[in-house]
This record gives sequence, structure tokens and C-alpha cells, in this order.
Amino acid sequence: MNSKRFFVMAVFLVGALILGACGSAQADAAASEAAPAEAAPEEAAPAEAAAEPTYGENGIPVYGCLGTAEDALVDLNCREVTIAVENAYLPFNYIDEATGQAGGWDYVVIPEICEMLHCTPVFEECSWDILIQSVADGLYDMGADGITNTTDRQEIVDFSDTYISIDQRLLVNKGETRFASIEDFVAIPELILGVQSGTTNYETAVKYLPEERISAFEQYPFAVQSLLSNDVDAVLIDEQAGMGYLNENPDGLEFVGPSISSDELAFIFPNDSDLVDPFNQALQALKDSGRLAEINTQFFGFAE
Repeated sequence: MNSKRFFVMAVFLVGALILGACGSAQADAAASEAAPAEAAPEEAAPAEAAAEPTYGENGIPVYGCLGTAEDALVDLNCREVTIAVENAYLPFNYIDEATGQAGGWDYVVIPEICEMLHCTPVFEECSWDILIQSVADGLYDMGADGITNTTDRQEIVDFSDTYISIDQRLLVNKGETRFASIEDFVAIPELILGVQSGTTNYETAVKYLPEERISAFEQYPFAVQSLLSNDVDAVLIDEQAGMGYLNENPDGLEFVGPSISSDELAFIFPNDSDLVDPFNQALQALKDSGRLAEINTQFFGFAE
């Protein structure tokens, strides 16, 4: 083909394409002006959550807004509710070593409550030693973690209704024969009791033993590991939490003796929080439907 002729034809084709594109754009613009304008939405509704959460790098599930306004007991309008959890307190909350994902009672119950309240649960990890005070200071909207309702704590936070009552028990290595109760334990001066610092378990321990016979740990996994290593002789722990470790070590651990103390567990909120009543309504609905008893039995082996 003649190169000059080819060049002329190419210029002609490019020009035609440009004119065609401009004509199309002008036609679209004209059609847009002629067509009646659609009303802009007042505000996009928050997207509802997928059935299953996604998981962040820290293993904590990430949810969208749960439930619907139409079905809500109290419509919180997709409000984000930040929840402080330790992620080291079986079976309430923990990181599963096999999957690297967080799980436990708190991660089942609280999303179900948010489904009833049309809200967005946002779980955030917080060490136990500052958890209650952090909620009191308003750094979180609420705290989970199997918190015992005490008069001292009532001075700085508000509690929800009780979701389960628990007993404090002695967790020991299987086959323990030196003692069969806390009184027997106290009577043997060389025995050391493991416990988590800052807990009602620690408060109970110091009622029975001098501090030099108490080994306080930052988290219960460390206390239980110390027991398995024979560095302490027993661990004073809430029975529900102890059941989690028993399930992990059925051939290595057991409870000994009767209940040492009975406590009521509840969620905590900053003083005068407007979330207390909605959460109480949702807890009552879970109780009335039998769902709470079902979840408690799943994680603790008993309903109340």
C-alpha cells in the first residue's frame, strides 16, 4: 500500500473516531439534561453485616451492622459498640491456637445481642489489669471477660443483669492427694496457690493465705501452665474458666473440694451508660427464649 495514502486514511479514521466520541458524549449530555433528574437518596442506609465475620490480623472478628431496625428490641441504628476483652480467659474469650482466631462465650453472645439491638460490635483486646478502669474512663463502651459484680466495682462502673452465677474452685493436677479443700491447703505451709492478679479470685485467696503463699499471674494461662509444671500446687479459678482448661487437659487437671465462693457475672459499662437498659432487654430475651441456657451449657456445662 502507498505509505502516503495510508497516512491520509489513518488521519481520517482517527478524526472520525474522535468526532464520534464527542458526538456520543454530547448526545449523552443532552439525554441527561432532557431526562427528569432522579431524587438523590437522603442518606445511604448502613450496610448489613454478612452472615459470617471477617477476621483481622490479630484474630479478632470484624462485624458490620447486625440485625435490622424493623426487628430490633431497641434500635441502636447500627451504632458501634466497643467491647473490651482480654482474649486470654477461657472459655469467655481466647485465641484458638489452631486457627489463630478469637472465640469463646463473649464472641457468641454479644453479636447475638447486637442482632437484637441493630448495632455493630467492635471487639478490642485489653489487658485485665486495666480493663475495668478503662471502661470506667470511657475508653470502651463496655467490658466483657466474665466480670464479677462487686460493691467496690459498682462505685466506678455500671453492671448489666447477671448472665451466669459461678463458683470459685481449686484446680489441681490430676491425682492430687495432699489436700481435698481450701482448708486442707491452708494447713500445709509449703503449698503455693496460683491466681490471676486483680481478680476476685485473688481477693478470695488473701482471705485464706498470706501473700507469700500466693503466686499472682498476669493471665490465667500462665497460672495454669505453672500448675502443670508443678511450680504452684493449685490454682484458684472461676469454675467456668477452669472448665475450659479441663477440656484442654482432660488427662492432666481436675477440680478438688467444694465451692469456695459464689459470684455473679455481668457486663460492665461506664457509669450512666445508655447501653445498660438495651443490653438488659436483650439478655432477658435470650433467657426467655432458652438461648442463653443453651450457650451457657455449650461453654460451661450448665445453664445458670
